[in-house]
Amino acid sequence: MLVLVTRPQAECERTARALRERGHDVLLAPLLRIEPIADASIGEGRWSAVAFTSANAVHAIAAHPARALLLTAPVFTVGARTAATAQQAGGFADVRSADGDVAALARLIGTSGIDRTKPVLYLAGEERARDLDTLLAPYGIAVATVPIYRAVMAEALPRESRDALARGAINAVLHFSRRTAQAFLAAVEAAGLRAEGLALRHLCLSAEIAAPLIAAGAERVTIAPRPDQRALLDLLDPP
Repeated sequence: MLVLVTRPQAECERTARALRERGHDVLLAPLLRIEPIADASIGEGRWSAVAFTSANAVHAIAAHPARALLLTAPVFTVGARTAATAQQAGGFADVRSADGDVAALARLIGTSGIDRTKPVLYLAGEERARDLDTLLAPYGIAVATVPIYRAVMAEALPRESRDALARGAINAVLHFSRRTAQAFLAAVEAAGLRAEGLALRHLCLSAEIAAPLIAAGAERVTIAPRPDQRALLDLLDPP
């Protein structure tokens, strides 16, 4: 099976390795480029906790001059990979993973017993599908959201991926974020391959990610039962 992966370059390569271990052929089409926001204003460190929903945010803060102000705060992450990145690349010691989506992260933070007199610092991307402040409001916890990185869309599919799509050689495309799903739709439209792109099997990490694909007319859309890579790749190999 030939699978198209559209994540940013580093994530593309990790997912490609996992796919090849399962016996699949892979085309890499990184449709997003991650850029840290070097001048992001973090504040003076009066936070009850730090929240991450992406390893990209961890990498961005690891190179930020205000990182040292955050190291004593408890850290909450959306999943295990981001938690591992926070420990290894970020240098954070007290890290807790929600092992789910943003709603699961909010539940973990809301029931953790953190100091509610100080806000949670949410280090995030410039564009987000859901805001953590809305989800934590019922717990009486304030959130300060600071965009620490941006995802820049590629202008086109790589030539090899475009040619494979045109001749009907691609069997499925994986979508790990709403932003990459939107980038895919823009790229196939620009290539004049909208119909071919929509006809693919679209395997999505969540319903939010699937939404723009369904709205665009894709009919073969499947959502992973859990928001993690293993569950998504399992959709390629049904029992």
